[in-house]
Amino acid sequence: MLGMQSENLFSRTDLCLQQAEPDQKRSCVAELVSAWHDNALNVEAAPLEPIGQPGRPARPRLVPPRELPRRKLTSPEGHAALIHAICHIEFNAINLALDAVYRFRDLPADFYSDWLRVAKEEAYHFGLLRDHLRSLGHDYGDYDAHNGLWEMAVDTAHDALIRMALVPRVLEARGLDVTPGIMHKLAEIGDDQAVEILKIIQRDEVGHVEIGTRWFRYLCEQRELEPEKTFQELLSQYMKGNIKGPLDREARRQAGFTEAELDYLEGAG
Repeated sequence: MLGMQSENLFSRTDLCLQQAEPDQKRSCVAELVSAWHDNALNVEAAPLEPIGQPGRPARPRLVPPRELPRRKLTSPEGHAALIHAICHIEFNAINLALDAVYRFRDLPADFYSDWLRVAKEEAYHFGLLRDHLRSLGHDYGDYDAHNGLWEMAVDTAHDALIRMALVPRVLEARGLDVTPGIMHKLAEIGDDQAVEILKIIQRDEVGHVEIGTRWFRYLCEQRELEPEKTFQELLSQYMKGNIKGPLDREARRQAGFTEAELDYLEGAG
């Protein structure tokens, strides 16, 4: 079926987005990316559904962040819960990348290539983390989680420019700041395997944030908007200026942040 030239990128992406079982979603993404690279998908107009909840398994149970218990990393439960939390972020990131492909139309083919690459890499990260979680005697879904990443996707579903500004450049960029500290803590308890996985994730996430930066600036140029000023305005409107620090300035520079943006973010914190 994927080899048919008549198959539509957006319809096929939506099919992956709606897959609830994680392994099926990962397989669907792999086939989707392969079909795109084989030029087997077209970008003709297709029905666009309002954003809802993506396909996800019945567990984990989604709760407000304040209801998530605090666990010490030095305990086996706290260790597994941390890996689970990162695993959940990566699962959400698959859906976020797929939704960017599905939702935003009439963009250059490179936009879809970029976000399909992100979806594939996020699926890879999820698989690495889930396998590691299983080695600790647990599985994805064993702990409660929150839905903050997808809630931001809903809030930005009406505008690709706002999505690019706030999901990759705010929420995902925050991962660039905190991952080195998490790696240090995991190394302290002897989880060298998790440290190696997070090295892979940190490397790839710099690229993902850079993709968001690049397309944010492209869309600003299309609308004759000044990127730094527009970014600040969107932060004020959607984030209420609440940006937690400290920043990993070097990782953010690699992801395309300017010195003025970094200074603003540190001041906003």
